[in-house]
Amino acid sequence: TAPLPMSRFGNLEFDGQEHLGGAAARVERDADHWLSSAENAFGRAEFDQALRQFSRVLEHDPASLSAWAGQVRALIELGEFREARVWAEKALERFPTAPELLAAKAVALGRLGELDTAMAFSDASLEERGDTPYVWLARGDVLLARKERRADYCFERARLIAPENWLVDWLAGRIRHYYGQFAVALKAAQKAAMLEPGNAAVWVLCGQCEMELGFDGHARRSFQQALDLDPGCRIAGNLMSTLGNRGVVAAVASRWRQWFRT
Repeated sequence: TAPLPMSRFGNLEFDGQEHLGGAAARVERDADHWLSSAENAFGRAEFDQALRQFSRVLEHDPASLSAWAGQVRALIELGEFREARVWAEKALERFPTAPELLAAKAVALGRLGELDTAMAFSDASLEERGDTPYVWLARGDVLLARKERRADYCFERARLIAPENWLVDWLAGRIRHYYGQFAVALKAAQKAAMLEPGNAAVWVLCGQCEMELGFDGHARRSFQQALDLDPGCRIAGNLMSTLGNRGVVAAVASRWRQWFRT
């Protein structure tokens, strides 16, 4: 059951009122603390940690719609699409008309290849007045899964709603990267880096797109930027090593080609 709002405690008169009021305030603080921590972890691409912390929010406040939606979105980013669908369904039992939950389930279904059902859930998210950046990003995700050109409009709509929100561009870039649209993904990642240059995760995404496009020198600089900001960024370190190995292989192949020519 959800905790009682503080105003309800304020209207009661009984022994121990201060104790109960303090307990409710503590629960609220705990839920807010874990929600803030979870959202920050999500924005650093630490999706495992975000998932655990969204779960902590629900321990304190099972009625937190933000935490339910955050769990589903973290599972999607981790590639756990079946699990994301299961948790979206659990969440929708509590909040059957929540636009962002409908949208998140649509993404999970789209990535599982259930394209018609995904589109139906995306339609439902918009019908519930879901005019938020994530609902439009999710719509774009589903349309890309369906290989439809209309996806571009959805990403633009998300940006128009929150033009200076780096998270929107970063997530748009991640979606484009997932579907192999590396040049467009790089453009979105670079926009995110302009808006939030101190976040290592945006530089990692820049580097990943640059790697896919064959811009190894640029990718190396992006990963180094990420490591400068966060020396413990494991993915940046691993991808930097991959670039190094790729460079060695390319150098050996070049020598072999020269040898055969001579």
